[in-house]
Amino acid sequence: MPNDHVGCGQTVGRGQDRSRTGFWVKLTDLLETFFVRHRRHLIFVHGAMFVGFISLLTVPLFLDAPPDQAGPLDHVAVFANYLIWGLWFPLVFLSVIVTGRSWCGLLCPMGAAAEWTNRVGLQRPIPRWLQWPGTPIVSFVIVTIWGQTLGIRDHAQALAILFGTVLAAALVVGFLYGRRKRAWCRHACPIGLMLGVYGRLGAVDFRPKRPQPAGVTWTEKTVCPTLIDLNQKVESRHCIECFRCVSPKAPGGLTLRLRRPGIEIEAIRDHHPNLAEVLFLFTGTGAALGGFLWLVLGSYQRLRQCVGDWAIDHEWYWLGEPGPYWLMAVYPDQREVFRWLDFFLITGYMLGWLVLMTALLTATTAATAWLSGRAGGTGTPSRRFIELGYQYAPVAMVSLLIGLAGGLFRNFQYLGLDSGGIALVKGVLFAGGCLWSLHLGERLLAGQGVPRSRRWLPLIPGALGSLAVGLAWYPAIF
Repeated sequence: MPNDHVGCGQTVGRGQDRSRTGFWVKLTDLLETFFVRHRRHLIFVHGAMFVGFISLLTVPLFLDAPPDQAGPLDHVAVFANYLIWGLWFPLVFLSVIVTGRSWCGLLCPMGAAAEWTNRVGLQRPIPRWLQWPGTPIVSFVIVTIWGQTLGIRDHAQALAILFGTVLAAALVVGFLYGRRKRAWCRHACPIGLMLGVYGRLGAVDFRPKRPQPAGVTWTEKTVCPTLIDLNQKVESRHCIECFRCVSPKAPGGLTLRLRRPGIEIEAIRDHHPNLAEVLFLFTGTGAALGGFLWLVLGSYQRLRQCVGDWAIDHEWYWLGEPGPYWLMAVYPDQREVFRWLDFFLITGYMLGWLVLMTALLTATTAATAWLSGRAGGTGTPSRRFIELGYQYAPVAMVSLLIGLAGGLFRNFQYLGLDSGGIALVKGVLFAGGCLWSLHLGERLLAGQGVPRSRRWLPLIPGALGSLAVGLAWYPAIF
C-alpha cells in the first residue's frame, strides 16, 4: 500500500515508529492524547446532544406557527429549523473532508442512544438482512423521499415525525441486535452511509500499529463499536472515531494520523472498494437531485396537470384526497396540503431521477472501465468499474452540499454578498468538485496501470459524467 502524505514533506506509513518528529505528527499525538484522556466524558456530551436534539424536535410543536417573514431570532421554530438546515447539516457534511465520521462517534445522539439501548437489550446476532450492503442505501432513499413528501424543511411537525422515526428505528435496532455494538451505525443509518462514503476523502485516518493483511471486513470480537477487525483495518468508511481502540502507550490497537484528502480513494484498490458504495454515489445523487428539481422545474407541474386530468376523466377521485399527516404534508392552516396525487408523483419523480442518474453514471463509468482495459488497465472489468465509480465522490458530495445546505449559503448575505455573489461561491465550489473528481479519475487510472500518455481517453467519459451532474443540478443550485 502506498504511504500517506501528511504535509511538510513528511511521509507516514502503517506501523512506523511513533517517536518521529514533525509538526503534523506532534499535532495528531496531542489530539490523540486529549481524546483518549477524556473519552470517558463523552457520555456527558452524548447526553447533552440527546437532550438538545429532542428539544429541537419537540419544543416547536407546542408553539404557534411562526409568521411568514419570521427570522431565526424571532421564533423558536424558525431558530430550530435554522440550526438543523443552516448549520448542523452543512457543517457535518463539510466535516468529513477533515475528520471523516467524527460526528458519529463524538457527537451523534442517535448512535449513542442506540448503543445505550443495546446494553440493556436482547443482544441478538445481527441478521443477514441487516448486514446486506444495500440496507443503508434503501434507508437513505426512503428517508430522502419521505422527507420531501412530509415537507421537513418547512414544517416542525414533519421534522419531528421523520427524525423521531429514524431515532426510534435506531433504538429498536440497538435494542435487538449486536453485543455492545452499534449495529445501526454500521448497517442501517442513512446519514452514516453518506458520511462514511464521503469520509473516504477525509484527512483523518486511524491506522493499525500492527497491521495484518486485509481479510474479513467486520467481526463482533472487537472493541470497535462498528465491528471493525482492527488489525485488518484498511478503510475509513465504518470508523466513527470514538477513540476506544486507541491507547498511545500500548503496542497494539490503532493510532491517529493525518493524510492528504482523497488519498484513500486514489488508492481505493487497497481499501476494500465495493459496489454498494458506488451505487450509493449514483443513487444518492439522483434521489437528492429529484428532491429539488420537482420544486423548480415546470416539467413536474405539467406532469401533475396531465395525471390529474387523467384521474378525473377516469373517476379516480381518491387521488385528490389528502393523505395521512405522517406520510405527507397536510397543513391547511399553513396553506399546504398534499394529496395522494402529490405523494405518488413526488415519489415517482424522485425515483425517476434516481434511475436516470444511476443509469447515466453507470454508463459513463462502464465506458471508462472499458477504455481503461483497452489502454492497459489491470483487473477484471467489474473491478475496474467499481474502482472508477469512486471518482464521482467529490462532485456528488459538493452537489449534495450546495443543494441541501441552502441555509448555509443564505448566511453569506450577512457578509454583504448578493444573490449573484452567492451563486458565484456555489459555482466555484462545484467547479472545484468537478476538478477533484477529474483528478481522482486520473489517479485511479494510474493505479490500474494505464500509462500516462493513454489516460486522456478513459478520462473523457468520467468528465462527461461530472458535467452531466452539474447540468442537472444547475436549476436547483442557481
